[in-house]
Amino acid sequence: MATIEIELKLRLEELQKQLAKKQLFEGSISTIRSLLQQHYSSASPSLQQLFYSVICRVATILKARYTSPGFWNAGLTLFQEAERLVSNASERKHLQSCMTQAQEQLAEVQNLSEDVRPSQNRRGYLFEGHLTLDPEPPQPDWLVQENLLTATATLLHGESSGGEAGSGNTLEGAAALIEEMVNRLNDIVPEILDTDAGLPRVPPASKEVVAKLPVTTVTDEVLVKLGEDAVCSICQENLVVNDKMQELPCKHVFHPPCLKPWLDVHNSCPICRHELQTDDHAYESWKEREKEAEEERKGAANAVRGGEYMYV
Repeated sequence: MATIEIELKLRLEELQKQLAKKQLFEGSISTIRSLLQQHYSSASPSLQQLFYSVICRVATILKARYTSPGFWNAGLTLFQEAERLVSNASERKHLQSCMTQAQEQLAEVQNLSEDVRPSQNRRGYLFEGHLTLDPEPPQPDWLVQENLLTATATLLHGESSGGEAGSGNTLEGAAALIEEMVNRLNDIVPEILDTDAGLPRVPPASKEVVAKLPVTTVTDEVLVKLGEDAVCSICQENLVVNDKMQELPCKHVFHPPCLKPWLDVHNSCPICRHELQTDDHAYESWKEREKEAEEERKGAANAVRGGEYMYV
């Protein structure tokens, strides 16, 4: 029996690692669900806890990384099976919240798909000489900018011609096109300004994380450690005994009234830029993907330094 449990623990640990790979995610969940059905009821408390930990990892990965309905469906079936088997009240409550979130995510995807379905009143458009049944997509940003330049050139040419006969309609059309393009640019420009080489806009720190940051009181011992000239890096006022200070995970401290406005806009320490968790799932997902990509780049660099080459 002990040998079987050891093998199961090793298998679950391996499956937990496979969850990080998108192409293995659904297969890993299917295997975890099968093992759960076969062994959970007769498993030891430690093995049952490992089952629960792996299932919690599935929920975390879904929230932070994956949006595919197939992945959420697989997660939902696993949560439902686990909720049926566990006896611990707090674990069951957590699994129920995971089920609720999965159902909400699937409902949101369903609503989005219904919104983009063409209605009977919508007319098709010509694409490469064929009449399609789908609604015409919006113009891409590069075409909006090109049309704006063309309309501007037309308008300037018309003005320089001194308003020749027949140019009135052209000028009016160019002016209308420019107005439309400018309106479109109001939507395009913020996107251009808010991105840097494809990087998403950094959201503020999570309100829950900020609320849980520890608050300490400055004592004589703390001042000796920090030095007589220690200041709050935001307001630049000297620290004094009995000052309340809020500590970030990087160990830098600030006055709570100074730190809060900063974290309402930023998600990092004002000194070292250590990042806190945010409430933006898309941004957290991007950070997770960037972390994986960086690990892969380091692995590739180590392989090259070690003389390991792949010839194709």
